[in-house]
Amino acid sequence: MRKALAIAGSAVFLVIAPGFVAGMVPWWISGWRVEAPFFGMPLFRWVGGLLIALGGIGLLDSFARFALEGVGTPAPVFPTRHLVVTGLYRYVRNPMYVAVVSAILGQGLTLGNVSVLEYAGLVWLLFHVFVLVYEEPSLRASFRSEYESFRAEVPRWIPRLTPWRSHLM
Repeated sequence: MRKALAIAGSAVFLVIAPGFVAGMVPWWISGWRVEAPFFGMPLFRWVGGLLIALGGIGLLDSFARFALEGVGTPAPVFPTRHLVVTGLYRYVRNPMYVAVVSAILGQGLTLGNVSVLEYAGLVWLLFHVFVLVYEEPSLRASFRSEYESFRAEVPRWIPRLTPWRSHLM
């Protein structure tokens, strides 16, 4: 029963939080109007499309892991029972946030919109503050030495080149 609630809760939270931050707000900023590519180079559009795709895949994978492995949601009101250290979490501690920022950056590059790129920077800054002030202390309190081992080996924002091999998996 808890796993079914975790799946449903994660699906709702996916639509509400990342859907708003990486979907609605960039649309409000840009109207999704395509401007000239940056520096007249269409390559930026291709890179943007790749970032959007990778961000979407990373986000879906991370949300699924929270529900199925962590047996909870990314929402603080229904947190996971288990620390999630598989999948993209073997490379970076915050793949959901990295995915959301990647999707926003991708939209900015695809659309040729500087305001969307600036918004991506603001979103990353707010995520960073949230992680430092709330998320990491909460994880430390909930998972103690498990989280400390994870934190010591897996970087917060820039992914490792090789996957972390946790004793927790």
